Amino acid sequence: MRRTRTAARASVGVIGGSGLYDIEGLKDVREVRVRTPFGQPSDTVVLGTLEGVGIAFLSRHGRGHRLNPSEINYRANIYALKSLGVSRVISVSAVGSMKESIKPGDVVFPDQFIDLTKRRPSTYFEGGMVAHVAFGEPICAALSQTLQSAAGRLGAPLHRGGTYLCMEGPQFSTKAESRLYRQWGVDVIGMTNMPEAKLAREAEVCYATMALVTDYDCWHETEDAVTVEAILATLHRNVALAKRLLAAVAPAVAALPACGCHSALTNAIVTAPKSVPPATRRKLALLTRRVIAAQKGAQ
Repeated sequence: MRRTRTAARASVGVIGGSGLYDIEGLKDVREVRVRTPFGQPSDTVVLGTLEGVGIAFLSRHGRGHRLNPSEINYRANIYALKSLGVSRVISVSAVGSMKESIKPGDVVFPDQFIDLTKRRPSTYFEGGMVAHVAFGEPICAALSQTLQSAAGRLGAPLHRGGTYLCMEGPQFSTKAESRLYRQWGVDVIGMTNMPEAKLAREAEVCYATMALVTDYDCWHETEDAVTVEAILATLHRNVALAKRLLAAVAPAVAALPACGCHSALTNAIVTAPKSVPPATRRKLALLTRRVIAAQKGAQ
């Protein structure tokens, strides 16, 4: 693949492992290096067309898995996809199961999150501009339902809904932590979907998670302890399913109508326009131009 700075557009974004863009039928594949006001994304963005739909793939950890979950520049990643025209993001994520009924190899489409991360920038709105977006329903229901329907048609062992607990990592849980989380009633545990989902909402981008179950965390007394080798073995099998699902679902995702995710900033920005420093206004222009244009039109 060649690297280019040429402007390109895509409507559907996929964040996950670097192998996801090796999809049969993906055409016009090229790479774009995107600069953002928030630093460098995890990697170049791989662009292509699938069934006529513009797709943008971003390796969350960087190719070669160079970044641990706390080192990922989530703000730059979401901003880069937004700048390329992406309006819907599909997150493909490895997770551990917190319930006996959710087995390694299964696919979970969570609809809620618990954020236990501690040291990751989780908002675009700082430096003189404040916004409070609604996040009670953190997953785009229409996008997730479209993914679920496609997974069902492919015969995937899927679970609809559930709570994803996002821990800081990069270490796995202690048994005491894992048992505590089970008491909370969570379904899966991972390290990467926060603050990714929060930032997607601030960027007015639809977001849904396809969680690939790799293990039982460490709470399960009759299963082996969590190891990287076991996780990767299961993940490689799941990635093949994920690629088939993405190929099957791209046209349906692109055809989804606009939803509330695309107007998340309406009435969310509380700072008076005249009080926003010029540098912050320029930095956030990509995210706020729709709201600002609407405000000017109402005057």
